[in-house]
Amino acid sequence: MKQHASTLAMSYIAKATNNALRAKKTALTGVVMAAALASAPAFANLTGSIKGKVSSPEAQQSLAGITVTAKSNVMPKPRTVVTREDGSYDLPQLKPGTYELTFTDKNGVTQTMTVDVLLEQTSSLNVTMGGAKENVEVITVTGSKLFREGKSSLTNSLGEEAINSVPVGQDYRDLLKLVPGVELSENATLGPSAGGSGVDNSYGFDGVDVSLPMFGNLASEPSTHDVAYVTMDRGGAKAVGFNRSGGFSINTVSKSGTDEFHGNVEYKVQPKSLVATPTGQESYEEDKSWLTASLGGPLIEDTLYFYTSYYRPEVKRTNKDTAYGQVKDYKSVRDEYFGKLTWAPTDDILINISQRTSEKTIEGRSIGAYETDSVSAGDVADQDIFTLDGSWILGDATTLSFQYSKFELESGTTPDTELSVVPSLTGQLDISNLTEMGYFSVPSLLDADDNYTAEQIAAFNAGAAPLIAQYGYTENGEMLGGGGVGAYFQYDNIDFYRDSFELNLEHEFSWGDTYHTLHVGGEWKEGKEVLSRLSNGWGSISYIGGLDESLEEGSSAPVIYRARVQQMSLVAGEDAVSAINSEMETLNFEINDTIEVGDWTYNIGVLVSRDTWYGQGLKSASGTISGYELAPGEKYKMYQTDWSDMIQPRLGATWNYADQDSVFANFSMYNPEASSLARAASWDRNTRAEIDVEFDADGNVIYAEPRQGSSGKVFADDLTPRQIKEFTLGTTKYVGSDLVLRAHVRHRKASHFWEDMPNDARLTDYSGVDAEGVPQHIADKGLYVDNLADIRNEIGGSSYVIAEVDGGETKYWEASIEAEYLGENSYINASYVWSHYYGNFDQDNTTSTTDANTFIGSSNYGDGRGRYPWDYKYGTLSGDKPHKVKVYGYYTVPWDANIGAYFVFQSGKPWEAWDGSIYGYSNGTTRYGEPAGSRRSPSHWQLDLNYTQDFRFSGDMELQFRADIFNVFDRQTGYNNDPYVSSETFGEYRNYYSPRRVQLSFNFKF
Repeated sequence: MKQHASTLAMSYIAKATNNALRAKKTALTGVVMAAALASAPAFANLTGSIKGKVSSPEAQQSLAGITVTAKSNVMPKPRTVVTREDGSYDLPQLKPGTYELTFTDKNGVTQTMTVDVLLEQTSSLNVTMGGAKENVEVITVTGSKLFREGKSSLTNSLGEEAINSVPVGQDYRDLLKLVPGVELSENATLGPSAGGSGVDNSYGFDGVDVSLPMFGNLASEPSTHDVAYVTMDRGGAKAVGFNRSGGFSINTVSKSGTDEFHGNVEYKVQPKSLVATPTGQESYEEDKSWLTASLGGPLIEDTLYFYTSYYRPEVKRTNKDTAYGQVKDYKSVRDEYFGKLTWAPTDDILINISQRTSEKTIEGRSIGAYETDSVSAGDVADQDIFTLDGSWILGDATTLSFQYSKFELESGTTPDTELSVVPSLTGQLDISNLTEMGYFSVPSLLDADDNYTAEQIAAFNAGAAPLIAQYGYTENGEMLGGGGVGAYFQYDNIDFYRDSFELNLEHEFSWGDTYHTLHVGGEWKEGKEVLSRLSNGWGSISYIGGLDESLEEGSSAPVIYRARVQQMSLVAGEDAVSAINSEMETLNFEINDTIEVGDWTYNIGVLVSRDTWYGQGLKSASGTISGYELAPGEKYKMYQTDWSDMIQPRLGATWNYADQDSVFANFSMYNPEASSLARAASWDRNTRAEIDVEFDADGNVIYAEPRQGSSGKVFADDLTPRQIKEFTLGTTKYVGSDLVLRAHVRHRKASHFWEDMPNDARLTDYSGVDAEGVPQHIADKGLYVDNLADIRNEIGGSSYVIAEVDGGETKYWEASIEAEYLGENSYINASYVWSHYYGNFDQDNTTSTTDANTFIGSSNYGDGRGRYPWDYKYGTLSGDKPHKVKVYGYYTVPWDANIGAYFVFQSGKPWEAWDGSIYGYSNGTTRYGEPAGSRRSPSHWQLDLNYTQDFRFSGDMELQFRADIFNVFDRQTGYNNDPYVSSETFGEYRNYYSPRRVQLSFNFKF
């Protein structure tokens, strides 16, 4: 038993344990649920299983009643089943790991074998018994070591050894580079395209959905240091696991304690001296480091295991001086604590409970070249992930299971300089001390201008000159304006919450010549966003100098200053403006039957869903046209889908024509759940608007008015939820026990996209005259909401409505060949995919930036001419990558060392020219001037390598040195071309793949 521990490791572990298992609300909830549900614990797809068959050379020998016992150091107690009449057996609900299986017949003769169990996979192990008089110990596996059966026909799973032996990276997002057939993306926010939008992927950590509610993108945390197994599904899904992903689905399971004490302390660095100079962008010389410590082992032998860890990544950078002088350095620090208990009160019950807490702070961000040090801002992100899961084996054929999880991400931007002044419409702006009032934009002197008279310019400059003298910067001995002083203008607090609970039942039975595995499951999930924006002081302040008229009609006072203030900062007490709460509730039910008949396996299943969106700012009212009345701050049911509109069949067939070799076909339909409409269409978006406050020369308030912005939106009737239909046809060939080949073709078609559209988008006016360029069959449909004018007269709201995009669709074709090799000391995964992604609705290309949390269902798409589906939109979509090659793997050499490699080649990114002028606009954002995807950036390839050397000493202790080199040949390929025809940089690259960088690590294991 390993019991070695350094003082440093134990200090980290003690802190991790105290933080991860502290008495929090979520932990208390988990303990209560653990006690209440001890008789019916959980599943949540965090396990794997083993299936197989015992055969005998003696035809008359009975194969029933042979005892099969599975034992592993990751399971506190072994699992035991007996074979059926035909010799078959099932071992469900096994924690991923390496298992020793012992087969014992009625005569006491035994055989022992080993097999690996991967996450969400069923491993196959067949054995021949009979004729032996004595026990036989065989440490081998009958059949292919690579054979496994997952929740879909296109699935891949990796264990800890493969993950750690390949140059991957530290963030969860880095795991995505391992998914075969999916593009290598360096986006920091938007997910990679996988035959659908990047917001339609599904990300799981210990079965917990870690995508952002409302936006569908992956949350920035957690990291990979605790990941023990990962599984990746790209298509051909069963009705198991509530998979509604329109892209790919990835899930991980964290490390657990074992029956021996183990721990480690690792320090990893990436110094700026080992990073190549970035191309085409300002070079930030950052020093990065990662500190990790862990400890796991038994608390009660054969009953209760624990695992805990600590993780601290740091990024430091010396910010360049600005026109105003020296500025503070940039620093990012995160402290992450994790604690997990694995409990087996009986042989048939297994429970896991875990808590992950992450606290991240950033200082010294957002300082421009012409800003003072005081205007910098910092970020705060506190993340908690709680999960309770387990399994209860009810006899040899039935499993009852549940999972409860809670995800919290409380994030915000905070000014590094916090001001004491509180804005009030009865207050006053201290014009003699503007740096203490908010963020002040220092004016520049005006030259002759056609828009203003000489007298207006003279008056403006007379007031601007002393401001420049007081707040400007010096250049070549001259005081200049145009900079920014004071403090960062606002606090942004965006908090996300998700609670979920699922219950599952699996039952296996024979019926005639068929064998059935029946799965029934239900899931409730609630996602919530709480948004509040507060101004720091008076927010953003500008000098107007009398050039603009007052917002107040008839006012004769000249406007000298104007502040833009968040309304939530202005009112206190009973009239306080509350945060915007947006919620989405999801209910999913699924039933799936896997039917085995001879060499054929059929899958028949269906997933049925219902989504409900809740906004804020209305309440139900009878006798009204809309059914509502205004009620600022009050929650209301915005829209609900019908069960009948979200029936998602999952049908498949597999023919094992020779042993484990097979041909498979599958049809699946998905209704992706990612949507921003709970906030984007909420009525309180208007009542919480930023306002313009005007001041006279003495700083007295003249007038205030909400700035034009978004407002609540009505939904069109009888909307059909967005859906994706998928067809898959493929074959799998096993070559010996080491190599498996898989080839497939797949087609996906997505339709019924929802978007906020002008109610008269199909028309030029309400009289029914065809809009220019609108196809006649669309113009004939008229308004989306016929009585919108009456509704707006009653409760206000936007002239835009939530409607289905006329003719909106995307299509995806894919042909792939993959190879996976697993040798005694090596592993290779290689894939080539040809694909084409096209259509007229590009969710990934709806804003000026292609890497951000943007609204789903309320983007720029459809916002006026040039943005409709008939405006050059049909073509190649931005996520299209016709050719993708991935090869990764590792080789363990005889001298206790490992060499890992990762290679990728992929086509460039499609783009097109944006030109608003052909539609009568000066703004060209997403207004296509040519068919979508008419151009393409260069293809990209890169090679990553790593080398790991182990030094073993003093029994169980080990020192490990590792070096990772990413982008060895420094291929900084450009992409994301500037699409604006009116821009001086039209066609130039806005992004480049990251330069070559080296990471070094030292890991002490015990």
